[in-house]
Parts: sequence; C-alpha cells; structure tokens
Amino acid sequence: MPGNVLEAERAHLAASRAALRAMREHAQSLSADAAGDWVSQQVLQGLLDQRVAALADHPDAPLFFGRLDRAADDDLPSTVYVGRRHVHDESSRPLVIDWRAPISRAFYQASPADPMGVALRRRFGYQGGDLTAYEDEPLDGRALGQSRLLTEEIERPRTGPMRDIVATIQPDQDEIVRADLGVTVCVQGAPGTGKTAVGLHRAAYLLFTHREKLSRSGVTIVGPNRAFLSYISSVLPALGEVKVDQTTVAGVLGDHAHPEDPAVAAVKGDARMAEVVRRALWLHVTKPVEGVLFTKGINRYRVPDHEVREIVASLRGTTRYGPGRATLAQRLAHAVLVQMERRGESPDDRVQDAVARSKPVKAVLDAVWPKLTPEQVLFRLLSDPEFLAKAARSDLSPEEQQLLVWGKPYKSHRSAKWTAADAALLDELGDLIERTPSRGHLVVDEAQDLSAMQLRALGRRCRNGSATVLGDLAQGTTPWSARSWKTVLDHLGQPSGEVTELTLGFRVPREVLDFAARLLPSVAPELAPPRSLRPGAGSLSVRRETDVAAALSEAVRQALAQEGSVGVIAADSALPALSAALEATAVPHTVLGPDSTGDDRVLLVPATLAKGLEYDHVIVAEPAAIVEAEERGLARLYVVLTRAVTSLTVLHGRDLPEELR
Repeated sequence: MPGNVLEAERAHLAASRAALRAMREHAQSLSADAAGDWVSQQVLQGLLDQRVAALADHPDAPLFFGRLDRAADDDLPSTVYVGRRHVHDESSRPLVIDWRAPISRAFYQASPADPMGVALRRRFGYQGGDLTAYEDEPLDGRALGQSRLLTEEIERPRTGPMRDIVATIQPDQDEIVRADLGVTVCVQGAPGTGKTAVGLHRAAYLLFTHREKLSRSGVTIVGPNRAFLSYISSVLPALGEVKVDQTTVAGVLGDHAHPEDPAVAAVKGDARMAEVVRRALWLHVTKPVEGVLFTKGINRYRVPDHEVREIVASLRGTTRYGPGRATLAQRLAHAVLVQMERRGESPDDRVQDAVARSKPVKAVLDAVWPKLTPEQVLFRLLSDPEFLAKAARSDLSPEEQQLLVWGKPYKSHRSAKWTAADAALLDELGDLIERTPSRGHLVVDEAQDLSAMQLRALGRRCRNGSATVLGDLAQGTTPWSARSWKTVLDHLGQPSGEVTELTLGFRVPREVLDFAARLLPSVAPELAPPRSLRPGAGSLSVRRETDVAAALSEAVRQALAQEGSVGVIAADSALPALSAALEATAVPHTVLGPDSTGDDRVLLVPATLAKGLEYDHVIVAEPAAIVEAEERGLARLYVVLTRAVTSLTVLHGRDLPEELR
C-alpha cells in the first residue's frame, strides 16, 4: 500500500497549497481604506503587506515535512501535519500546523520512552517541491535506527544561502528553540552542531509565541559580517518572518573602519574603558563660581553661587548627562520662581520654562554643564594626555595610556578617523548622555569574538529584553576573544543567562571534524572534543604539492564533478595569486568580499570571512600561511577546516602546523 499512501499524502499537499493560495488571495483583497485617517491607513497597509509576504508559497520548500498520528483522547486533532506555517481551508479546518505551535513540539521531542500522546510519527521526503517518500516511526517502544530521510535531509548538498532546519531539529536543539522569552540562552556550539540555525529558529519561535509584544519591541539578529548575513538571509523569510532586523556590530554601532593596531584596539575594548569614559564625561561638569542673576522688568532675582553648587552636586553622577543638564536648568529656574513667589507673584509653568531657557541660565549651563556629543568627549580623551590621565586614574597603566593617545593629532572631532573599537566607546558615551532604546530580543552570533565594550553596547540593546548568544570558544580569532561564557554574559548585562552546550555535529563529517579537533588542545583545551553523527569515510584528503596554486585548479575541477558548492579558503593575502591561477586555467569563480552575496558555485574565500559559512566541498590552500597571518592563527585554521559539509581537501607546500601532523 505504499503507493496509495503516497498518493493520499500528495493529495493533502495539493489541497494545502491550494488553501495557502486562497489565504494569500484573501489577504491581498483586504483594503486599508477602512481605517479612519491617513496615518492609520498607512499602518494598516503595512500590516497587510507583511501578512501577504508571510503567506508566500515557496515551491521548492516542503509545505509540511511531518505528520503525527495521535493516540491521546482529547479535543485536539487525531492527525496533525507539521509544516513551516499554519494553513487552513475555507471552513477554518487546519491542514498544516505551524512547527512552533505547542502541539507540534511532539514531532521533535516524542520518543518511545515518552511518546507524548503520539502513536506514530511520519517524515516526508521531497525532491524540490515534490513529495517522493515517507518514513514511519511507531512510538510503541520498538527500537528503530537512525531515520534515513532525516539523514538525507541533513546531508543534502547545499548551494546558495543557508536553509532552515525545521524538518531536522533535534531534541536538544528544540529545547533551546522553545526556551521562554524571558530567558537569555548562551549556546556553546561546536562546528556543524547547528547553533546559528538554532538561534534563527528561536527568533522565529519567539515571534510566533509572543507576536504582539515583540512586534512592538522588535527582534534583531547581529552577525559577524555582511557576507554572513547574506548567507542566512533566506532562513527567517522561509519561516514566514519577514520583519526582523539583521545587521552587524558595525551596523549597530556605526561603520567606523579606520585601521588600528590590534594592541590599541585590545585596550579600547577592555571593560576598564567603561569607567574611563564615564569619568571623562563627568569631568566636563565643573564647580560653579557664579550664581544666576535673572532680570524681569525692574525686578532682579539672584540665585547665589553656593546654592548653584548644591544643585549641581545633587545631580552630578546621579542621572544621565543629557537629562541632568535639562534638570539643572529647571532646578535653577525653580529657584528663581521661589523668589518670585516670595515677592507676591504667581508664576506658572510657562514662566519656569521661560526662565530655564533664558540667557542667564544658559550661560551657567554652558560654563558648568556644557552640552556635549560622544565624539567631543572621546576626541578630548584620545588627544589630551593630561585629560586621559585624569580620567584613567589607576585603571590604565602609563604604557596603556600612551598607546591610546593619538600620535598624529586631528584638528577636531569632525576630522577624526574613528575605528571599530572607537565605535563601542562612542556608543558607551552615547548611553551615558542619553539612554539607548532596548529591543525585545537580540540574537548575537559569533559572540566569542566581541570585545567587552562591544558586548556592553549590545547588552544595552536588550537590557529590557533577553538574548540568544551563539558561538564557539574554540573559534575565537580576535586578540580579545572570550575564554568564558560567564564573562560574556556579565559584559552583556545578562549574568543570569543559561549556558548550554551542543557537541553533537550533524553537518561536518566525522573524519574532517576529528582532523580539525587536533587543534583544540592548543586553542581551547577546556572544551570537550566535538562528535559527528556522520562517519564521512573518504571525506578528507591532505596532499603535499610542489606548487599549491597550480594544483588548485585540478582540485576545484574534481570538486565540481560532484554535486554542491565549492569553497576555496586561504590566507587573505594569498587570494590574488590563487584567483589568477584559477583564471589562467579557465575555472569560473568569484572572490568573496565583505558585501558579497556568495551565490556562485565556486567561491574563493578569505580565511577571515569564513566563520559561520559552510560549503559542500572545501579546499584549504596552505594552512601554515593562515596560521601565520594573525595572533590566533591556529583558532582561525580550526574555523577554516570545519567549513566542509561533504569533503575537505588540504593542499600544502609547506609543513603543516605541528598539531596536525
């Protein structure tokens, strides 16, 4: 009867797609004209447009990927199809249940030991958008091996952007995805464990479960670079979530890319700088030497200097700088109004506001509590050694202070060339002056590479919400890379966050992962070696070549003879020569840049951009050059060696690093 079952399931798929089209057509037919005013019409039209976009059918993506036959005797349906979104017919009968709905949890969590009211779980296999196979798993205690369809889906070759993993989410991943909104989760994930996908699916789950709240406060995905964002850009739209901000740290803090000595950047990124810039800001508030003399007609009202000093002292450091300045103006004005009332006048709030904006009050403000921008404060800090010494006190050594002071002075803060490390300091100052708005939820990927000051900046974006923190301590490649997730959570302002570890890989073949794991004792000795479900026999080839560039073309041609994407990864400085070698042998390819989309079959990838990406076939050229290129070169090599999904070829003319021999 398998043929009859397939035909019945294909008929249900066709009916579900027809129902989805009807739902979309209905949404398109709705009009925003019913809203009362123009503003309401625009808001309603935006919501309708989002609804239409969310109901888009993707022909190559299965509308449903699983089915539950339930044994429980309750009011819920006895048969449930689990898919990427909810679909119902004209009678509101559910044809497909969203994978995020509570009833769908059993698809990921049910087991013979705890069937969760499910008698049978069925998985479906697809070719493109066509349903071609099914596989049943009775949950009556019978032991079954690894699902063939599940394995095929995990191992399916990849081209183009990252896909969602709703059909293959594992129980430990599902626990993370469905964690409560109020909980900050930190995921330590070895290569191939799906931590990035888990973070994206948690964002989709939270938007489904807390739609109203998060539609107001928002969800933001923060990735390491634009190439990475391009790679993951299709995941959330495929799950029906079209209104999620996806950005980089530079996109959050400002795209300041002036080059800087890593030693200087390390000092600027240290958590001690938070106190240094705080002092630098408040050092601009000075002790008043004059009072306020306000004249109205023939009347003169004086607030003596000692009273002004008392008001300033009561405000200094107890409020943000900007509101403090505004409050000082109102306090001075109030002191003037008290004198007016003593003379029998009856001033109101309008009079107080007028006094607060008057020239005498403004003169005191400018002298005692000047209006400042973050750029003005940081410019003075980095260009004036004496001022830096006052702000730093004992927090920074004389040698560190000397590192920070600009060797070549700029004329003003407007001409200064800010760096990525400066951006985090400017953001810290900006929050000290005016409070930074918070988001409802923040997903931060590759968090192990962020400095303490960058983490503080991102933490301000979720101070009233929660976060999903993703990364791998073994893949830390910056001089300030984290050694502890507790430290990361503390800097992020989420000290109560829960740390969980994913060690079981699904994408990287075991042979490849074991080879890369030889580097772990040197880069992250405290981490347990990762394990892979996929044996991957024959997936690793390590070859010594007299001329690596010449051997590369043949290696790429061999990879192209197989299905899937090809990534050639090398030290950044080696890319021009390798690209020329491929061009000379007529091998089509594209060099991946920070803003590249990465859609081509063969990509030449700088080692510094490889993090978070994956390719079916990876060719690594000259590992020794990758290691020598930066301080944490072994960690960079660990990242590079774990980008392969099907095969890894290592070409080297020089000796491999000792750890890999």
